[in-house]
Amino acid sequence: MSRLHIRTHVRDWSALILLAVVTLARGAGDDLLIYSDQRNNGWGDWGWVPHYATNAPVHSGSNAMVFAASSTYQAWWLKHNAIDTSLYTNLTLWVNGGTNGGQYVGVTAELGGSTAGLPRVGATVSTNSWTKLTFSLASLGVANKTNLTAFQIWNGGTLQSNYFIDDIALVAAPTPGLVHVGLLATQTVRAVDAKIFGINQVAWDGNVFTPTSVQVMNDLGNPCLRWPGGSWGDGYHWTNEYRGWGSYSSDFIKLATNTHAQAFIIVNYGSSDADEAAFGVRMFNVTNKCNFKYWEIGNECGGSWETDDNTNAPWQPHDPWTYAMRFTNYYAKMKAVDPSIKIGAVADITEDGTSNYTNHPVVNPRTGVTHNGWTPVMLTYLRSNNVTPDFLIEHKYPPADGDTCNLLWSSTWSLDVVSLRQMVTDYLGSAGTNLTLECTENGSTGDPQSVSLVGGLCYVDSIGQVLQTELNSRLWWDTRNGGSTITNSDPALYGWRTNATGYRFEDGGIIFNTGAPTERYPKYYCAKLMPFFAAGGDTVVKITNDYSLLGTYAIKRTNGTLTLLVINKSSSSNLTATVNFGGWLPATNATIYSYGIPQDDAARTGSGSWDIQTNSLTTAGINFTNTYTPYSASVIVFNPAPPPKLAQPATLPGKFIFQLQGQPGARYVLQSSTNLNSAWISATTNTLSGSTQNFTNNSSGNQQFWRAFWLP
Repeated sequence: MSRLHIRTHVRDWSALILLAVVTLARGAGDDLLIYSDQRNNGWGDWGWVPHYATNAPVHSGSNAMVFAASSTYQAWWLKHNAIDTSLYTNLTLWVNGGTNGGQYVGVTAELGGSTAGLPRVGATVSTNSWTKLTFSLASLGVANKTNLTAFQIWNGGTLQSNYFIDDIALVAAPTPGLVHVGLLATQTVRAVDAKIFGINQVAWDGNVFTPTSVQVMNDLGNPCLRWPGGSWGDGYHWTNEYRGWGSYSSDFIKLATNTHAQAFIIVNYGSSDADEAAFGVRMFNVTNKCNFKYWEIGNECGGSWETDDNTNAPWQPHDPWTYAMRFTNYYAKMKAVDPSIKIGAVADITEDGTSNYTNHPVVNPRTGVTHNGWTPVMLTYLRSNNVTPDFLIEHKYPPADGDTCNLLWSSTWSLDVVSLRQMVTDYLGSAGTNLTLECTENGSTGDPQSVSLVGGLCYVDSIGQVLQTELNSRLWWDTRNGGSTITNSDPALYGWRTNATGYRFEDGGIIFNTGAPTERYPKYYCAKLMPFFAAGGDTVVKITNDYSLLGTYAIKRTNGTLTLLVINKSSSSNLTATVNFGGWLPATNATIYSYGIPQDDAARTGSGSWDIQTNSLTTAGINFTNTYTPYSASVIVFNPAPPPKLAQPATLPGKFIFQLQGQPGARYVLQSSTNLNSAWISATTNTLSGSTQNFTNNSSGNQQFWRAFWLP
């Protein structure tokens, strides 16, 4: 579910003193901890056997779980969002039989919410000692599956005495010795829209317009901003902005103007009307000549957390029919002020999502199925009012499933977009052809990940994934948000930042306080990599690789360079990748901009540079191999290879000798002509095996001209 903003905002920024305290997860490498003192990595507890924590006995740490069956065939049911098991080999758990021993411990896995057809495997345990049970995922029937959703730990067919369970984990498979990456520069995916690099601004931030804020936005190459901030949009009044703290629309205008930014503006749907929305358009675009193009009617209006005073019949709060009816009025009055603006509607990504009411059911004209979900109802009634929004709005936050799962979760962007576009086609028909899809909130989850290096990797990976879809914007949540203390933090999560009380904390922002260099989270530094990677007007090209923990994305830039973004999502392993260029030949010297654990550690210790690092890569070429360190993001900038050269290394009587000089592995064509005004004839097309190749031809009385060039 989208997180609008942290509900408790810290205005006393002194509470966010970052202490050099390291929190280490109890796990090996990329193992996925399920239980170690507490449930880890987003695993949920669904029963259905009496169980409780104990501190005696324990295998490690401070707690183990007591399995206290009260009848036969009971299980401890541990649930999770779908996991790709190709990264794992075994399930392990430590079990102690207590004073009796001999209990049978069975395990059943679950795929897509079902145990149908899956075996139960098990073993007996010893008395008063800890035994490590290892079950291969193959034996559980879930090896190399994309939808592992649960494990059930059973007792036997008879009532058994209590036993103890500790340290449950999915064991990581060995990382590959070599990841194979294919870069297909002639296969275009899409053009880059500059709004994909946007970021939210919030009115409770008192530093929206300062020299540091302008510098930070420019560091990010930021071409798009949003105002006034999440759910505040449904309680914010342009005519009554005075609060005595925070920032104002005038500050936002100055920031946008000084950074030459585009903007999304949220108008108040929940506690205002179309007249105030039109006033906002006039204030920004007529009075202040801002030319802000993108306007949203409310923020996450289907959510119960959102302000919505539409309670007078026939209106209902958080209701898609009410929203569609009122949207029509907003649309007309705002366009009357400035016909050039684009007006967007809040959407849910699934057809039955946000089904708050059943009194306005609609039928999908393609499938014939009835739905009460927010988006089908809204689109149907907008169409009946002859109104088509200019864009639909998605908000997207990861599900707090742990570091590895959240880093892999970015691949779901494409599914969201397919679902949204299908609903537009189904419910609007040809009227929706020019409707665009926009994401105006995307962020890291509300746990320590938001201030850890993993949050920074999520930032850049989301950009890479969005660039594979038709989404025209992706605005991060947010610049400065405000921190909240976490008193029950998951120790399996990577990170070290704590507040002054010693607790870990969360903060949706990329910086805090004034945003001085010591007040910047890894998200800021990872975001700072993006101007080296891409900008509006560049071209996304196709890239493939065969290992999911290595994110790879490629861009052909308007300045003639080609860039490669590489994200190592492994917490502990170097990943070596070989890149094969197709359709574009890079020079052998390239530049790498990177951010990772060494820089994050420099921030922790105060020793070394915590800014992005710049290095040279001298081994580039049509095929090159490079190693990427754990938890790192790297942008490699390649210049095109210089054209091949022809030289004359030697002379022999009656012979014409010349040499082709170039890059090993590159394809070339060699052509000749007897007259520069006549046609060139291809003499040979081949691959250069070394850096030079000699050609010897018999001399003739006629003049000959030769040339060579690289082939895609």
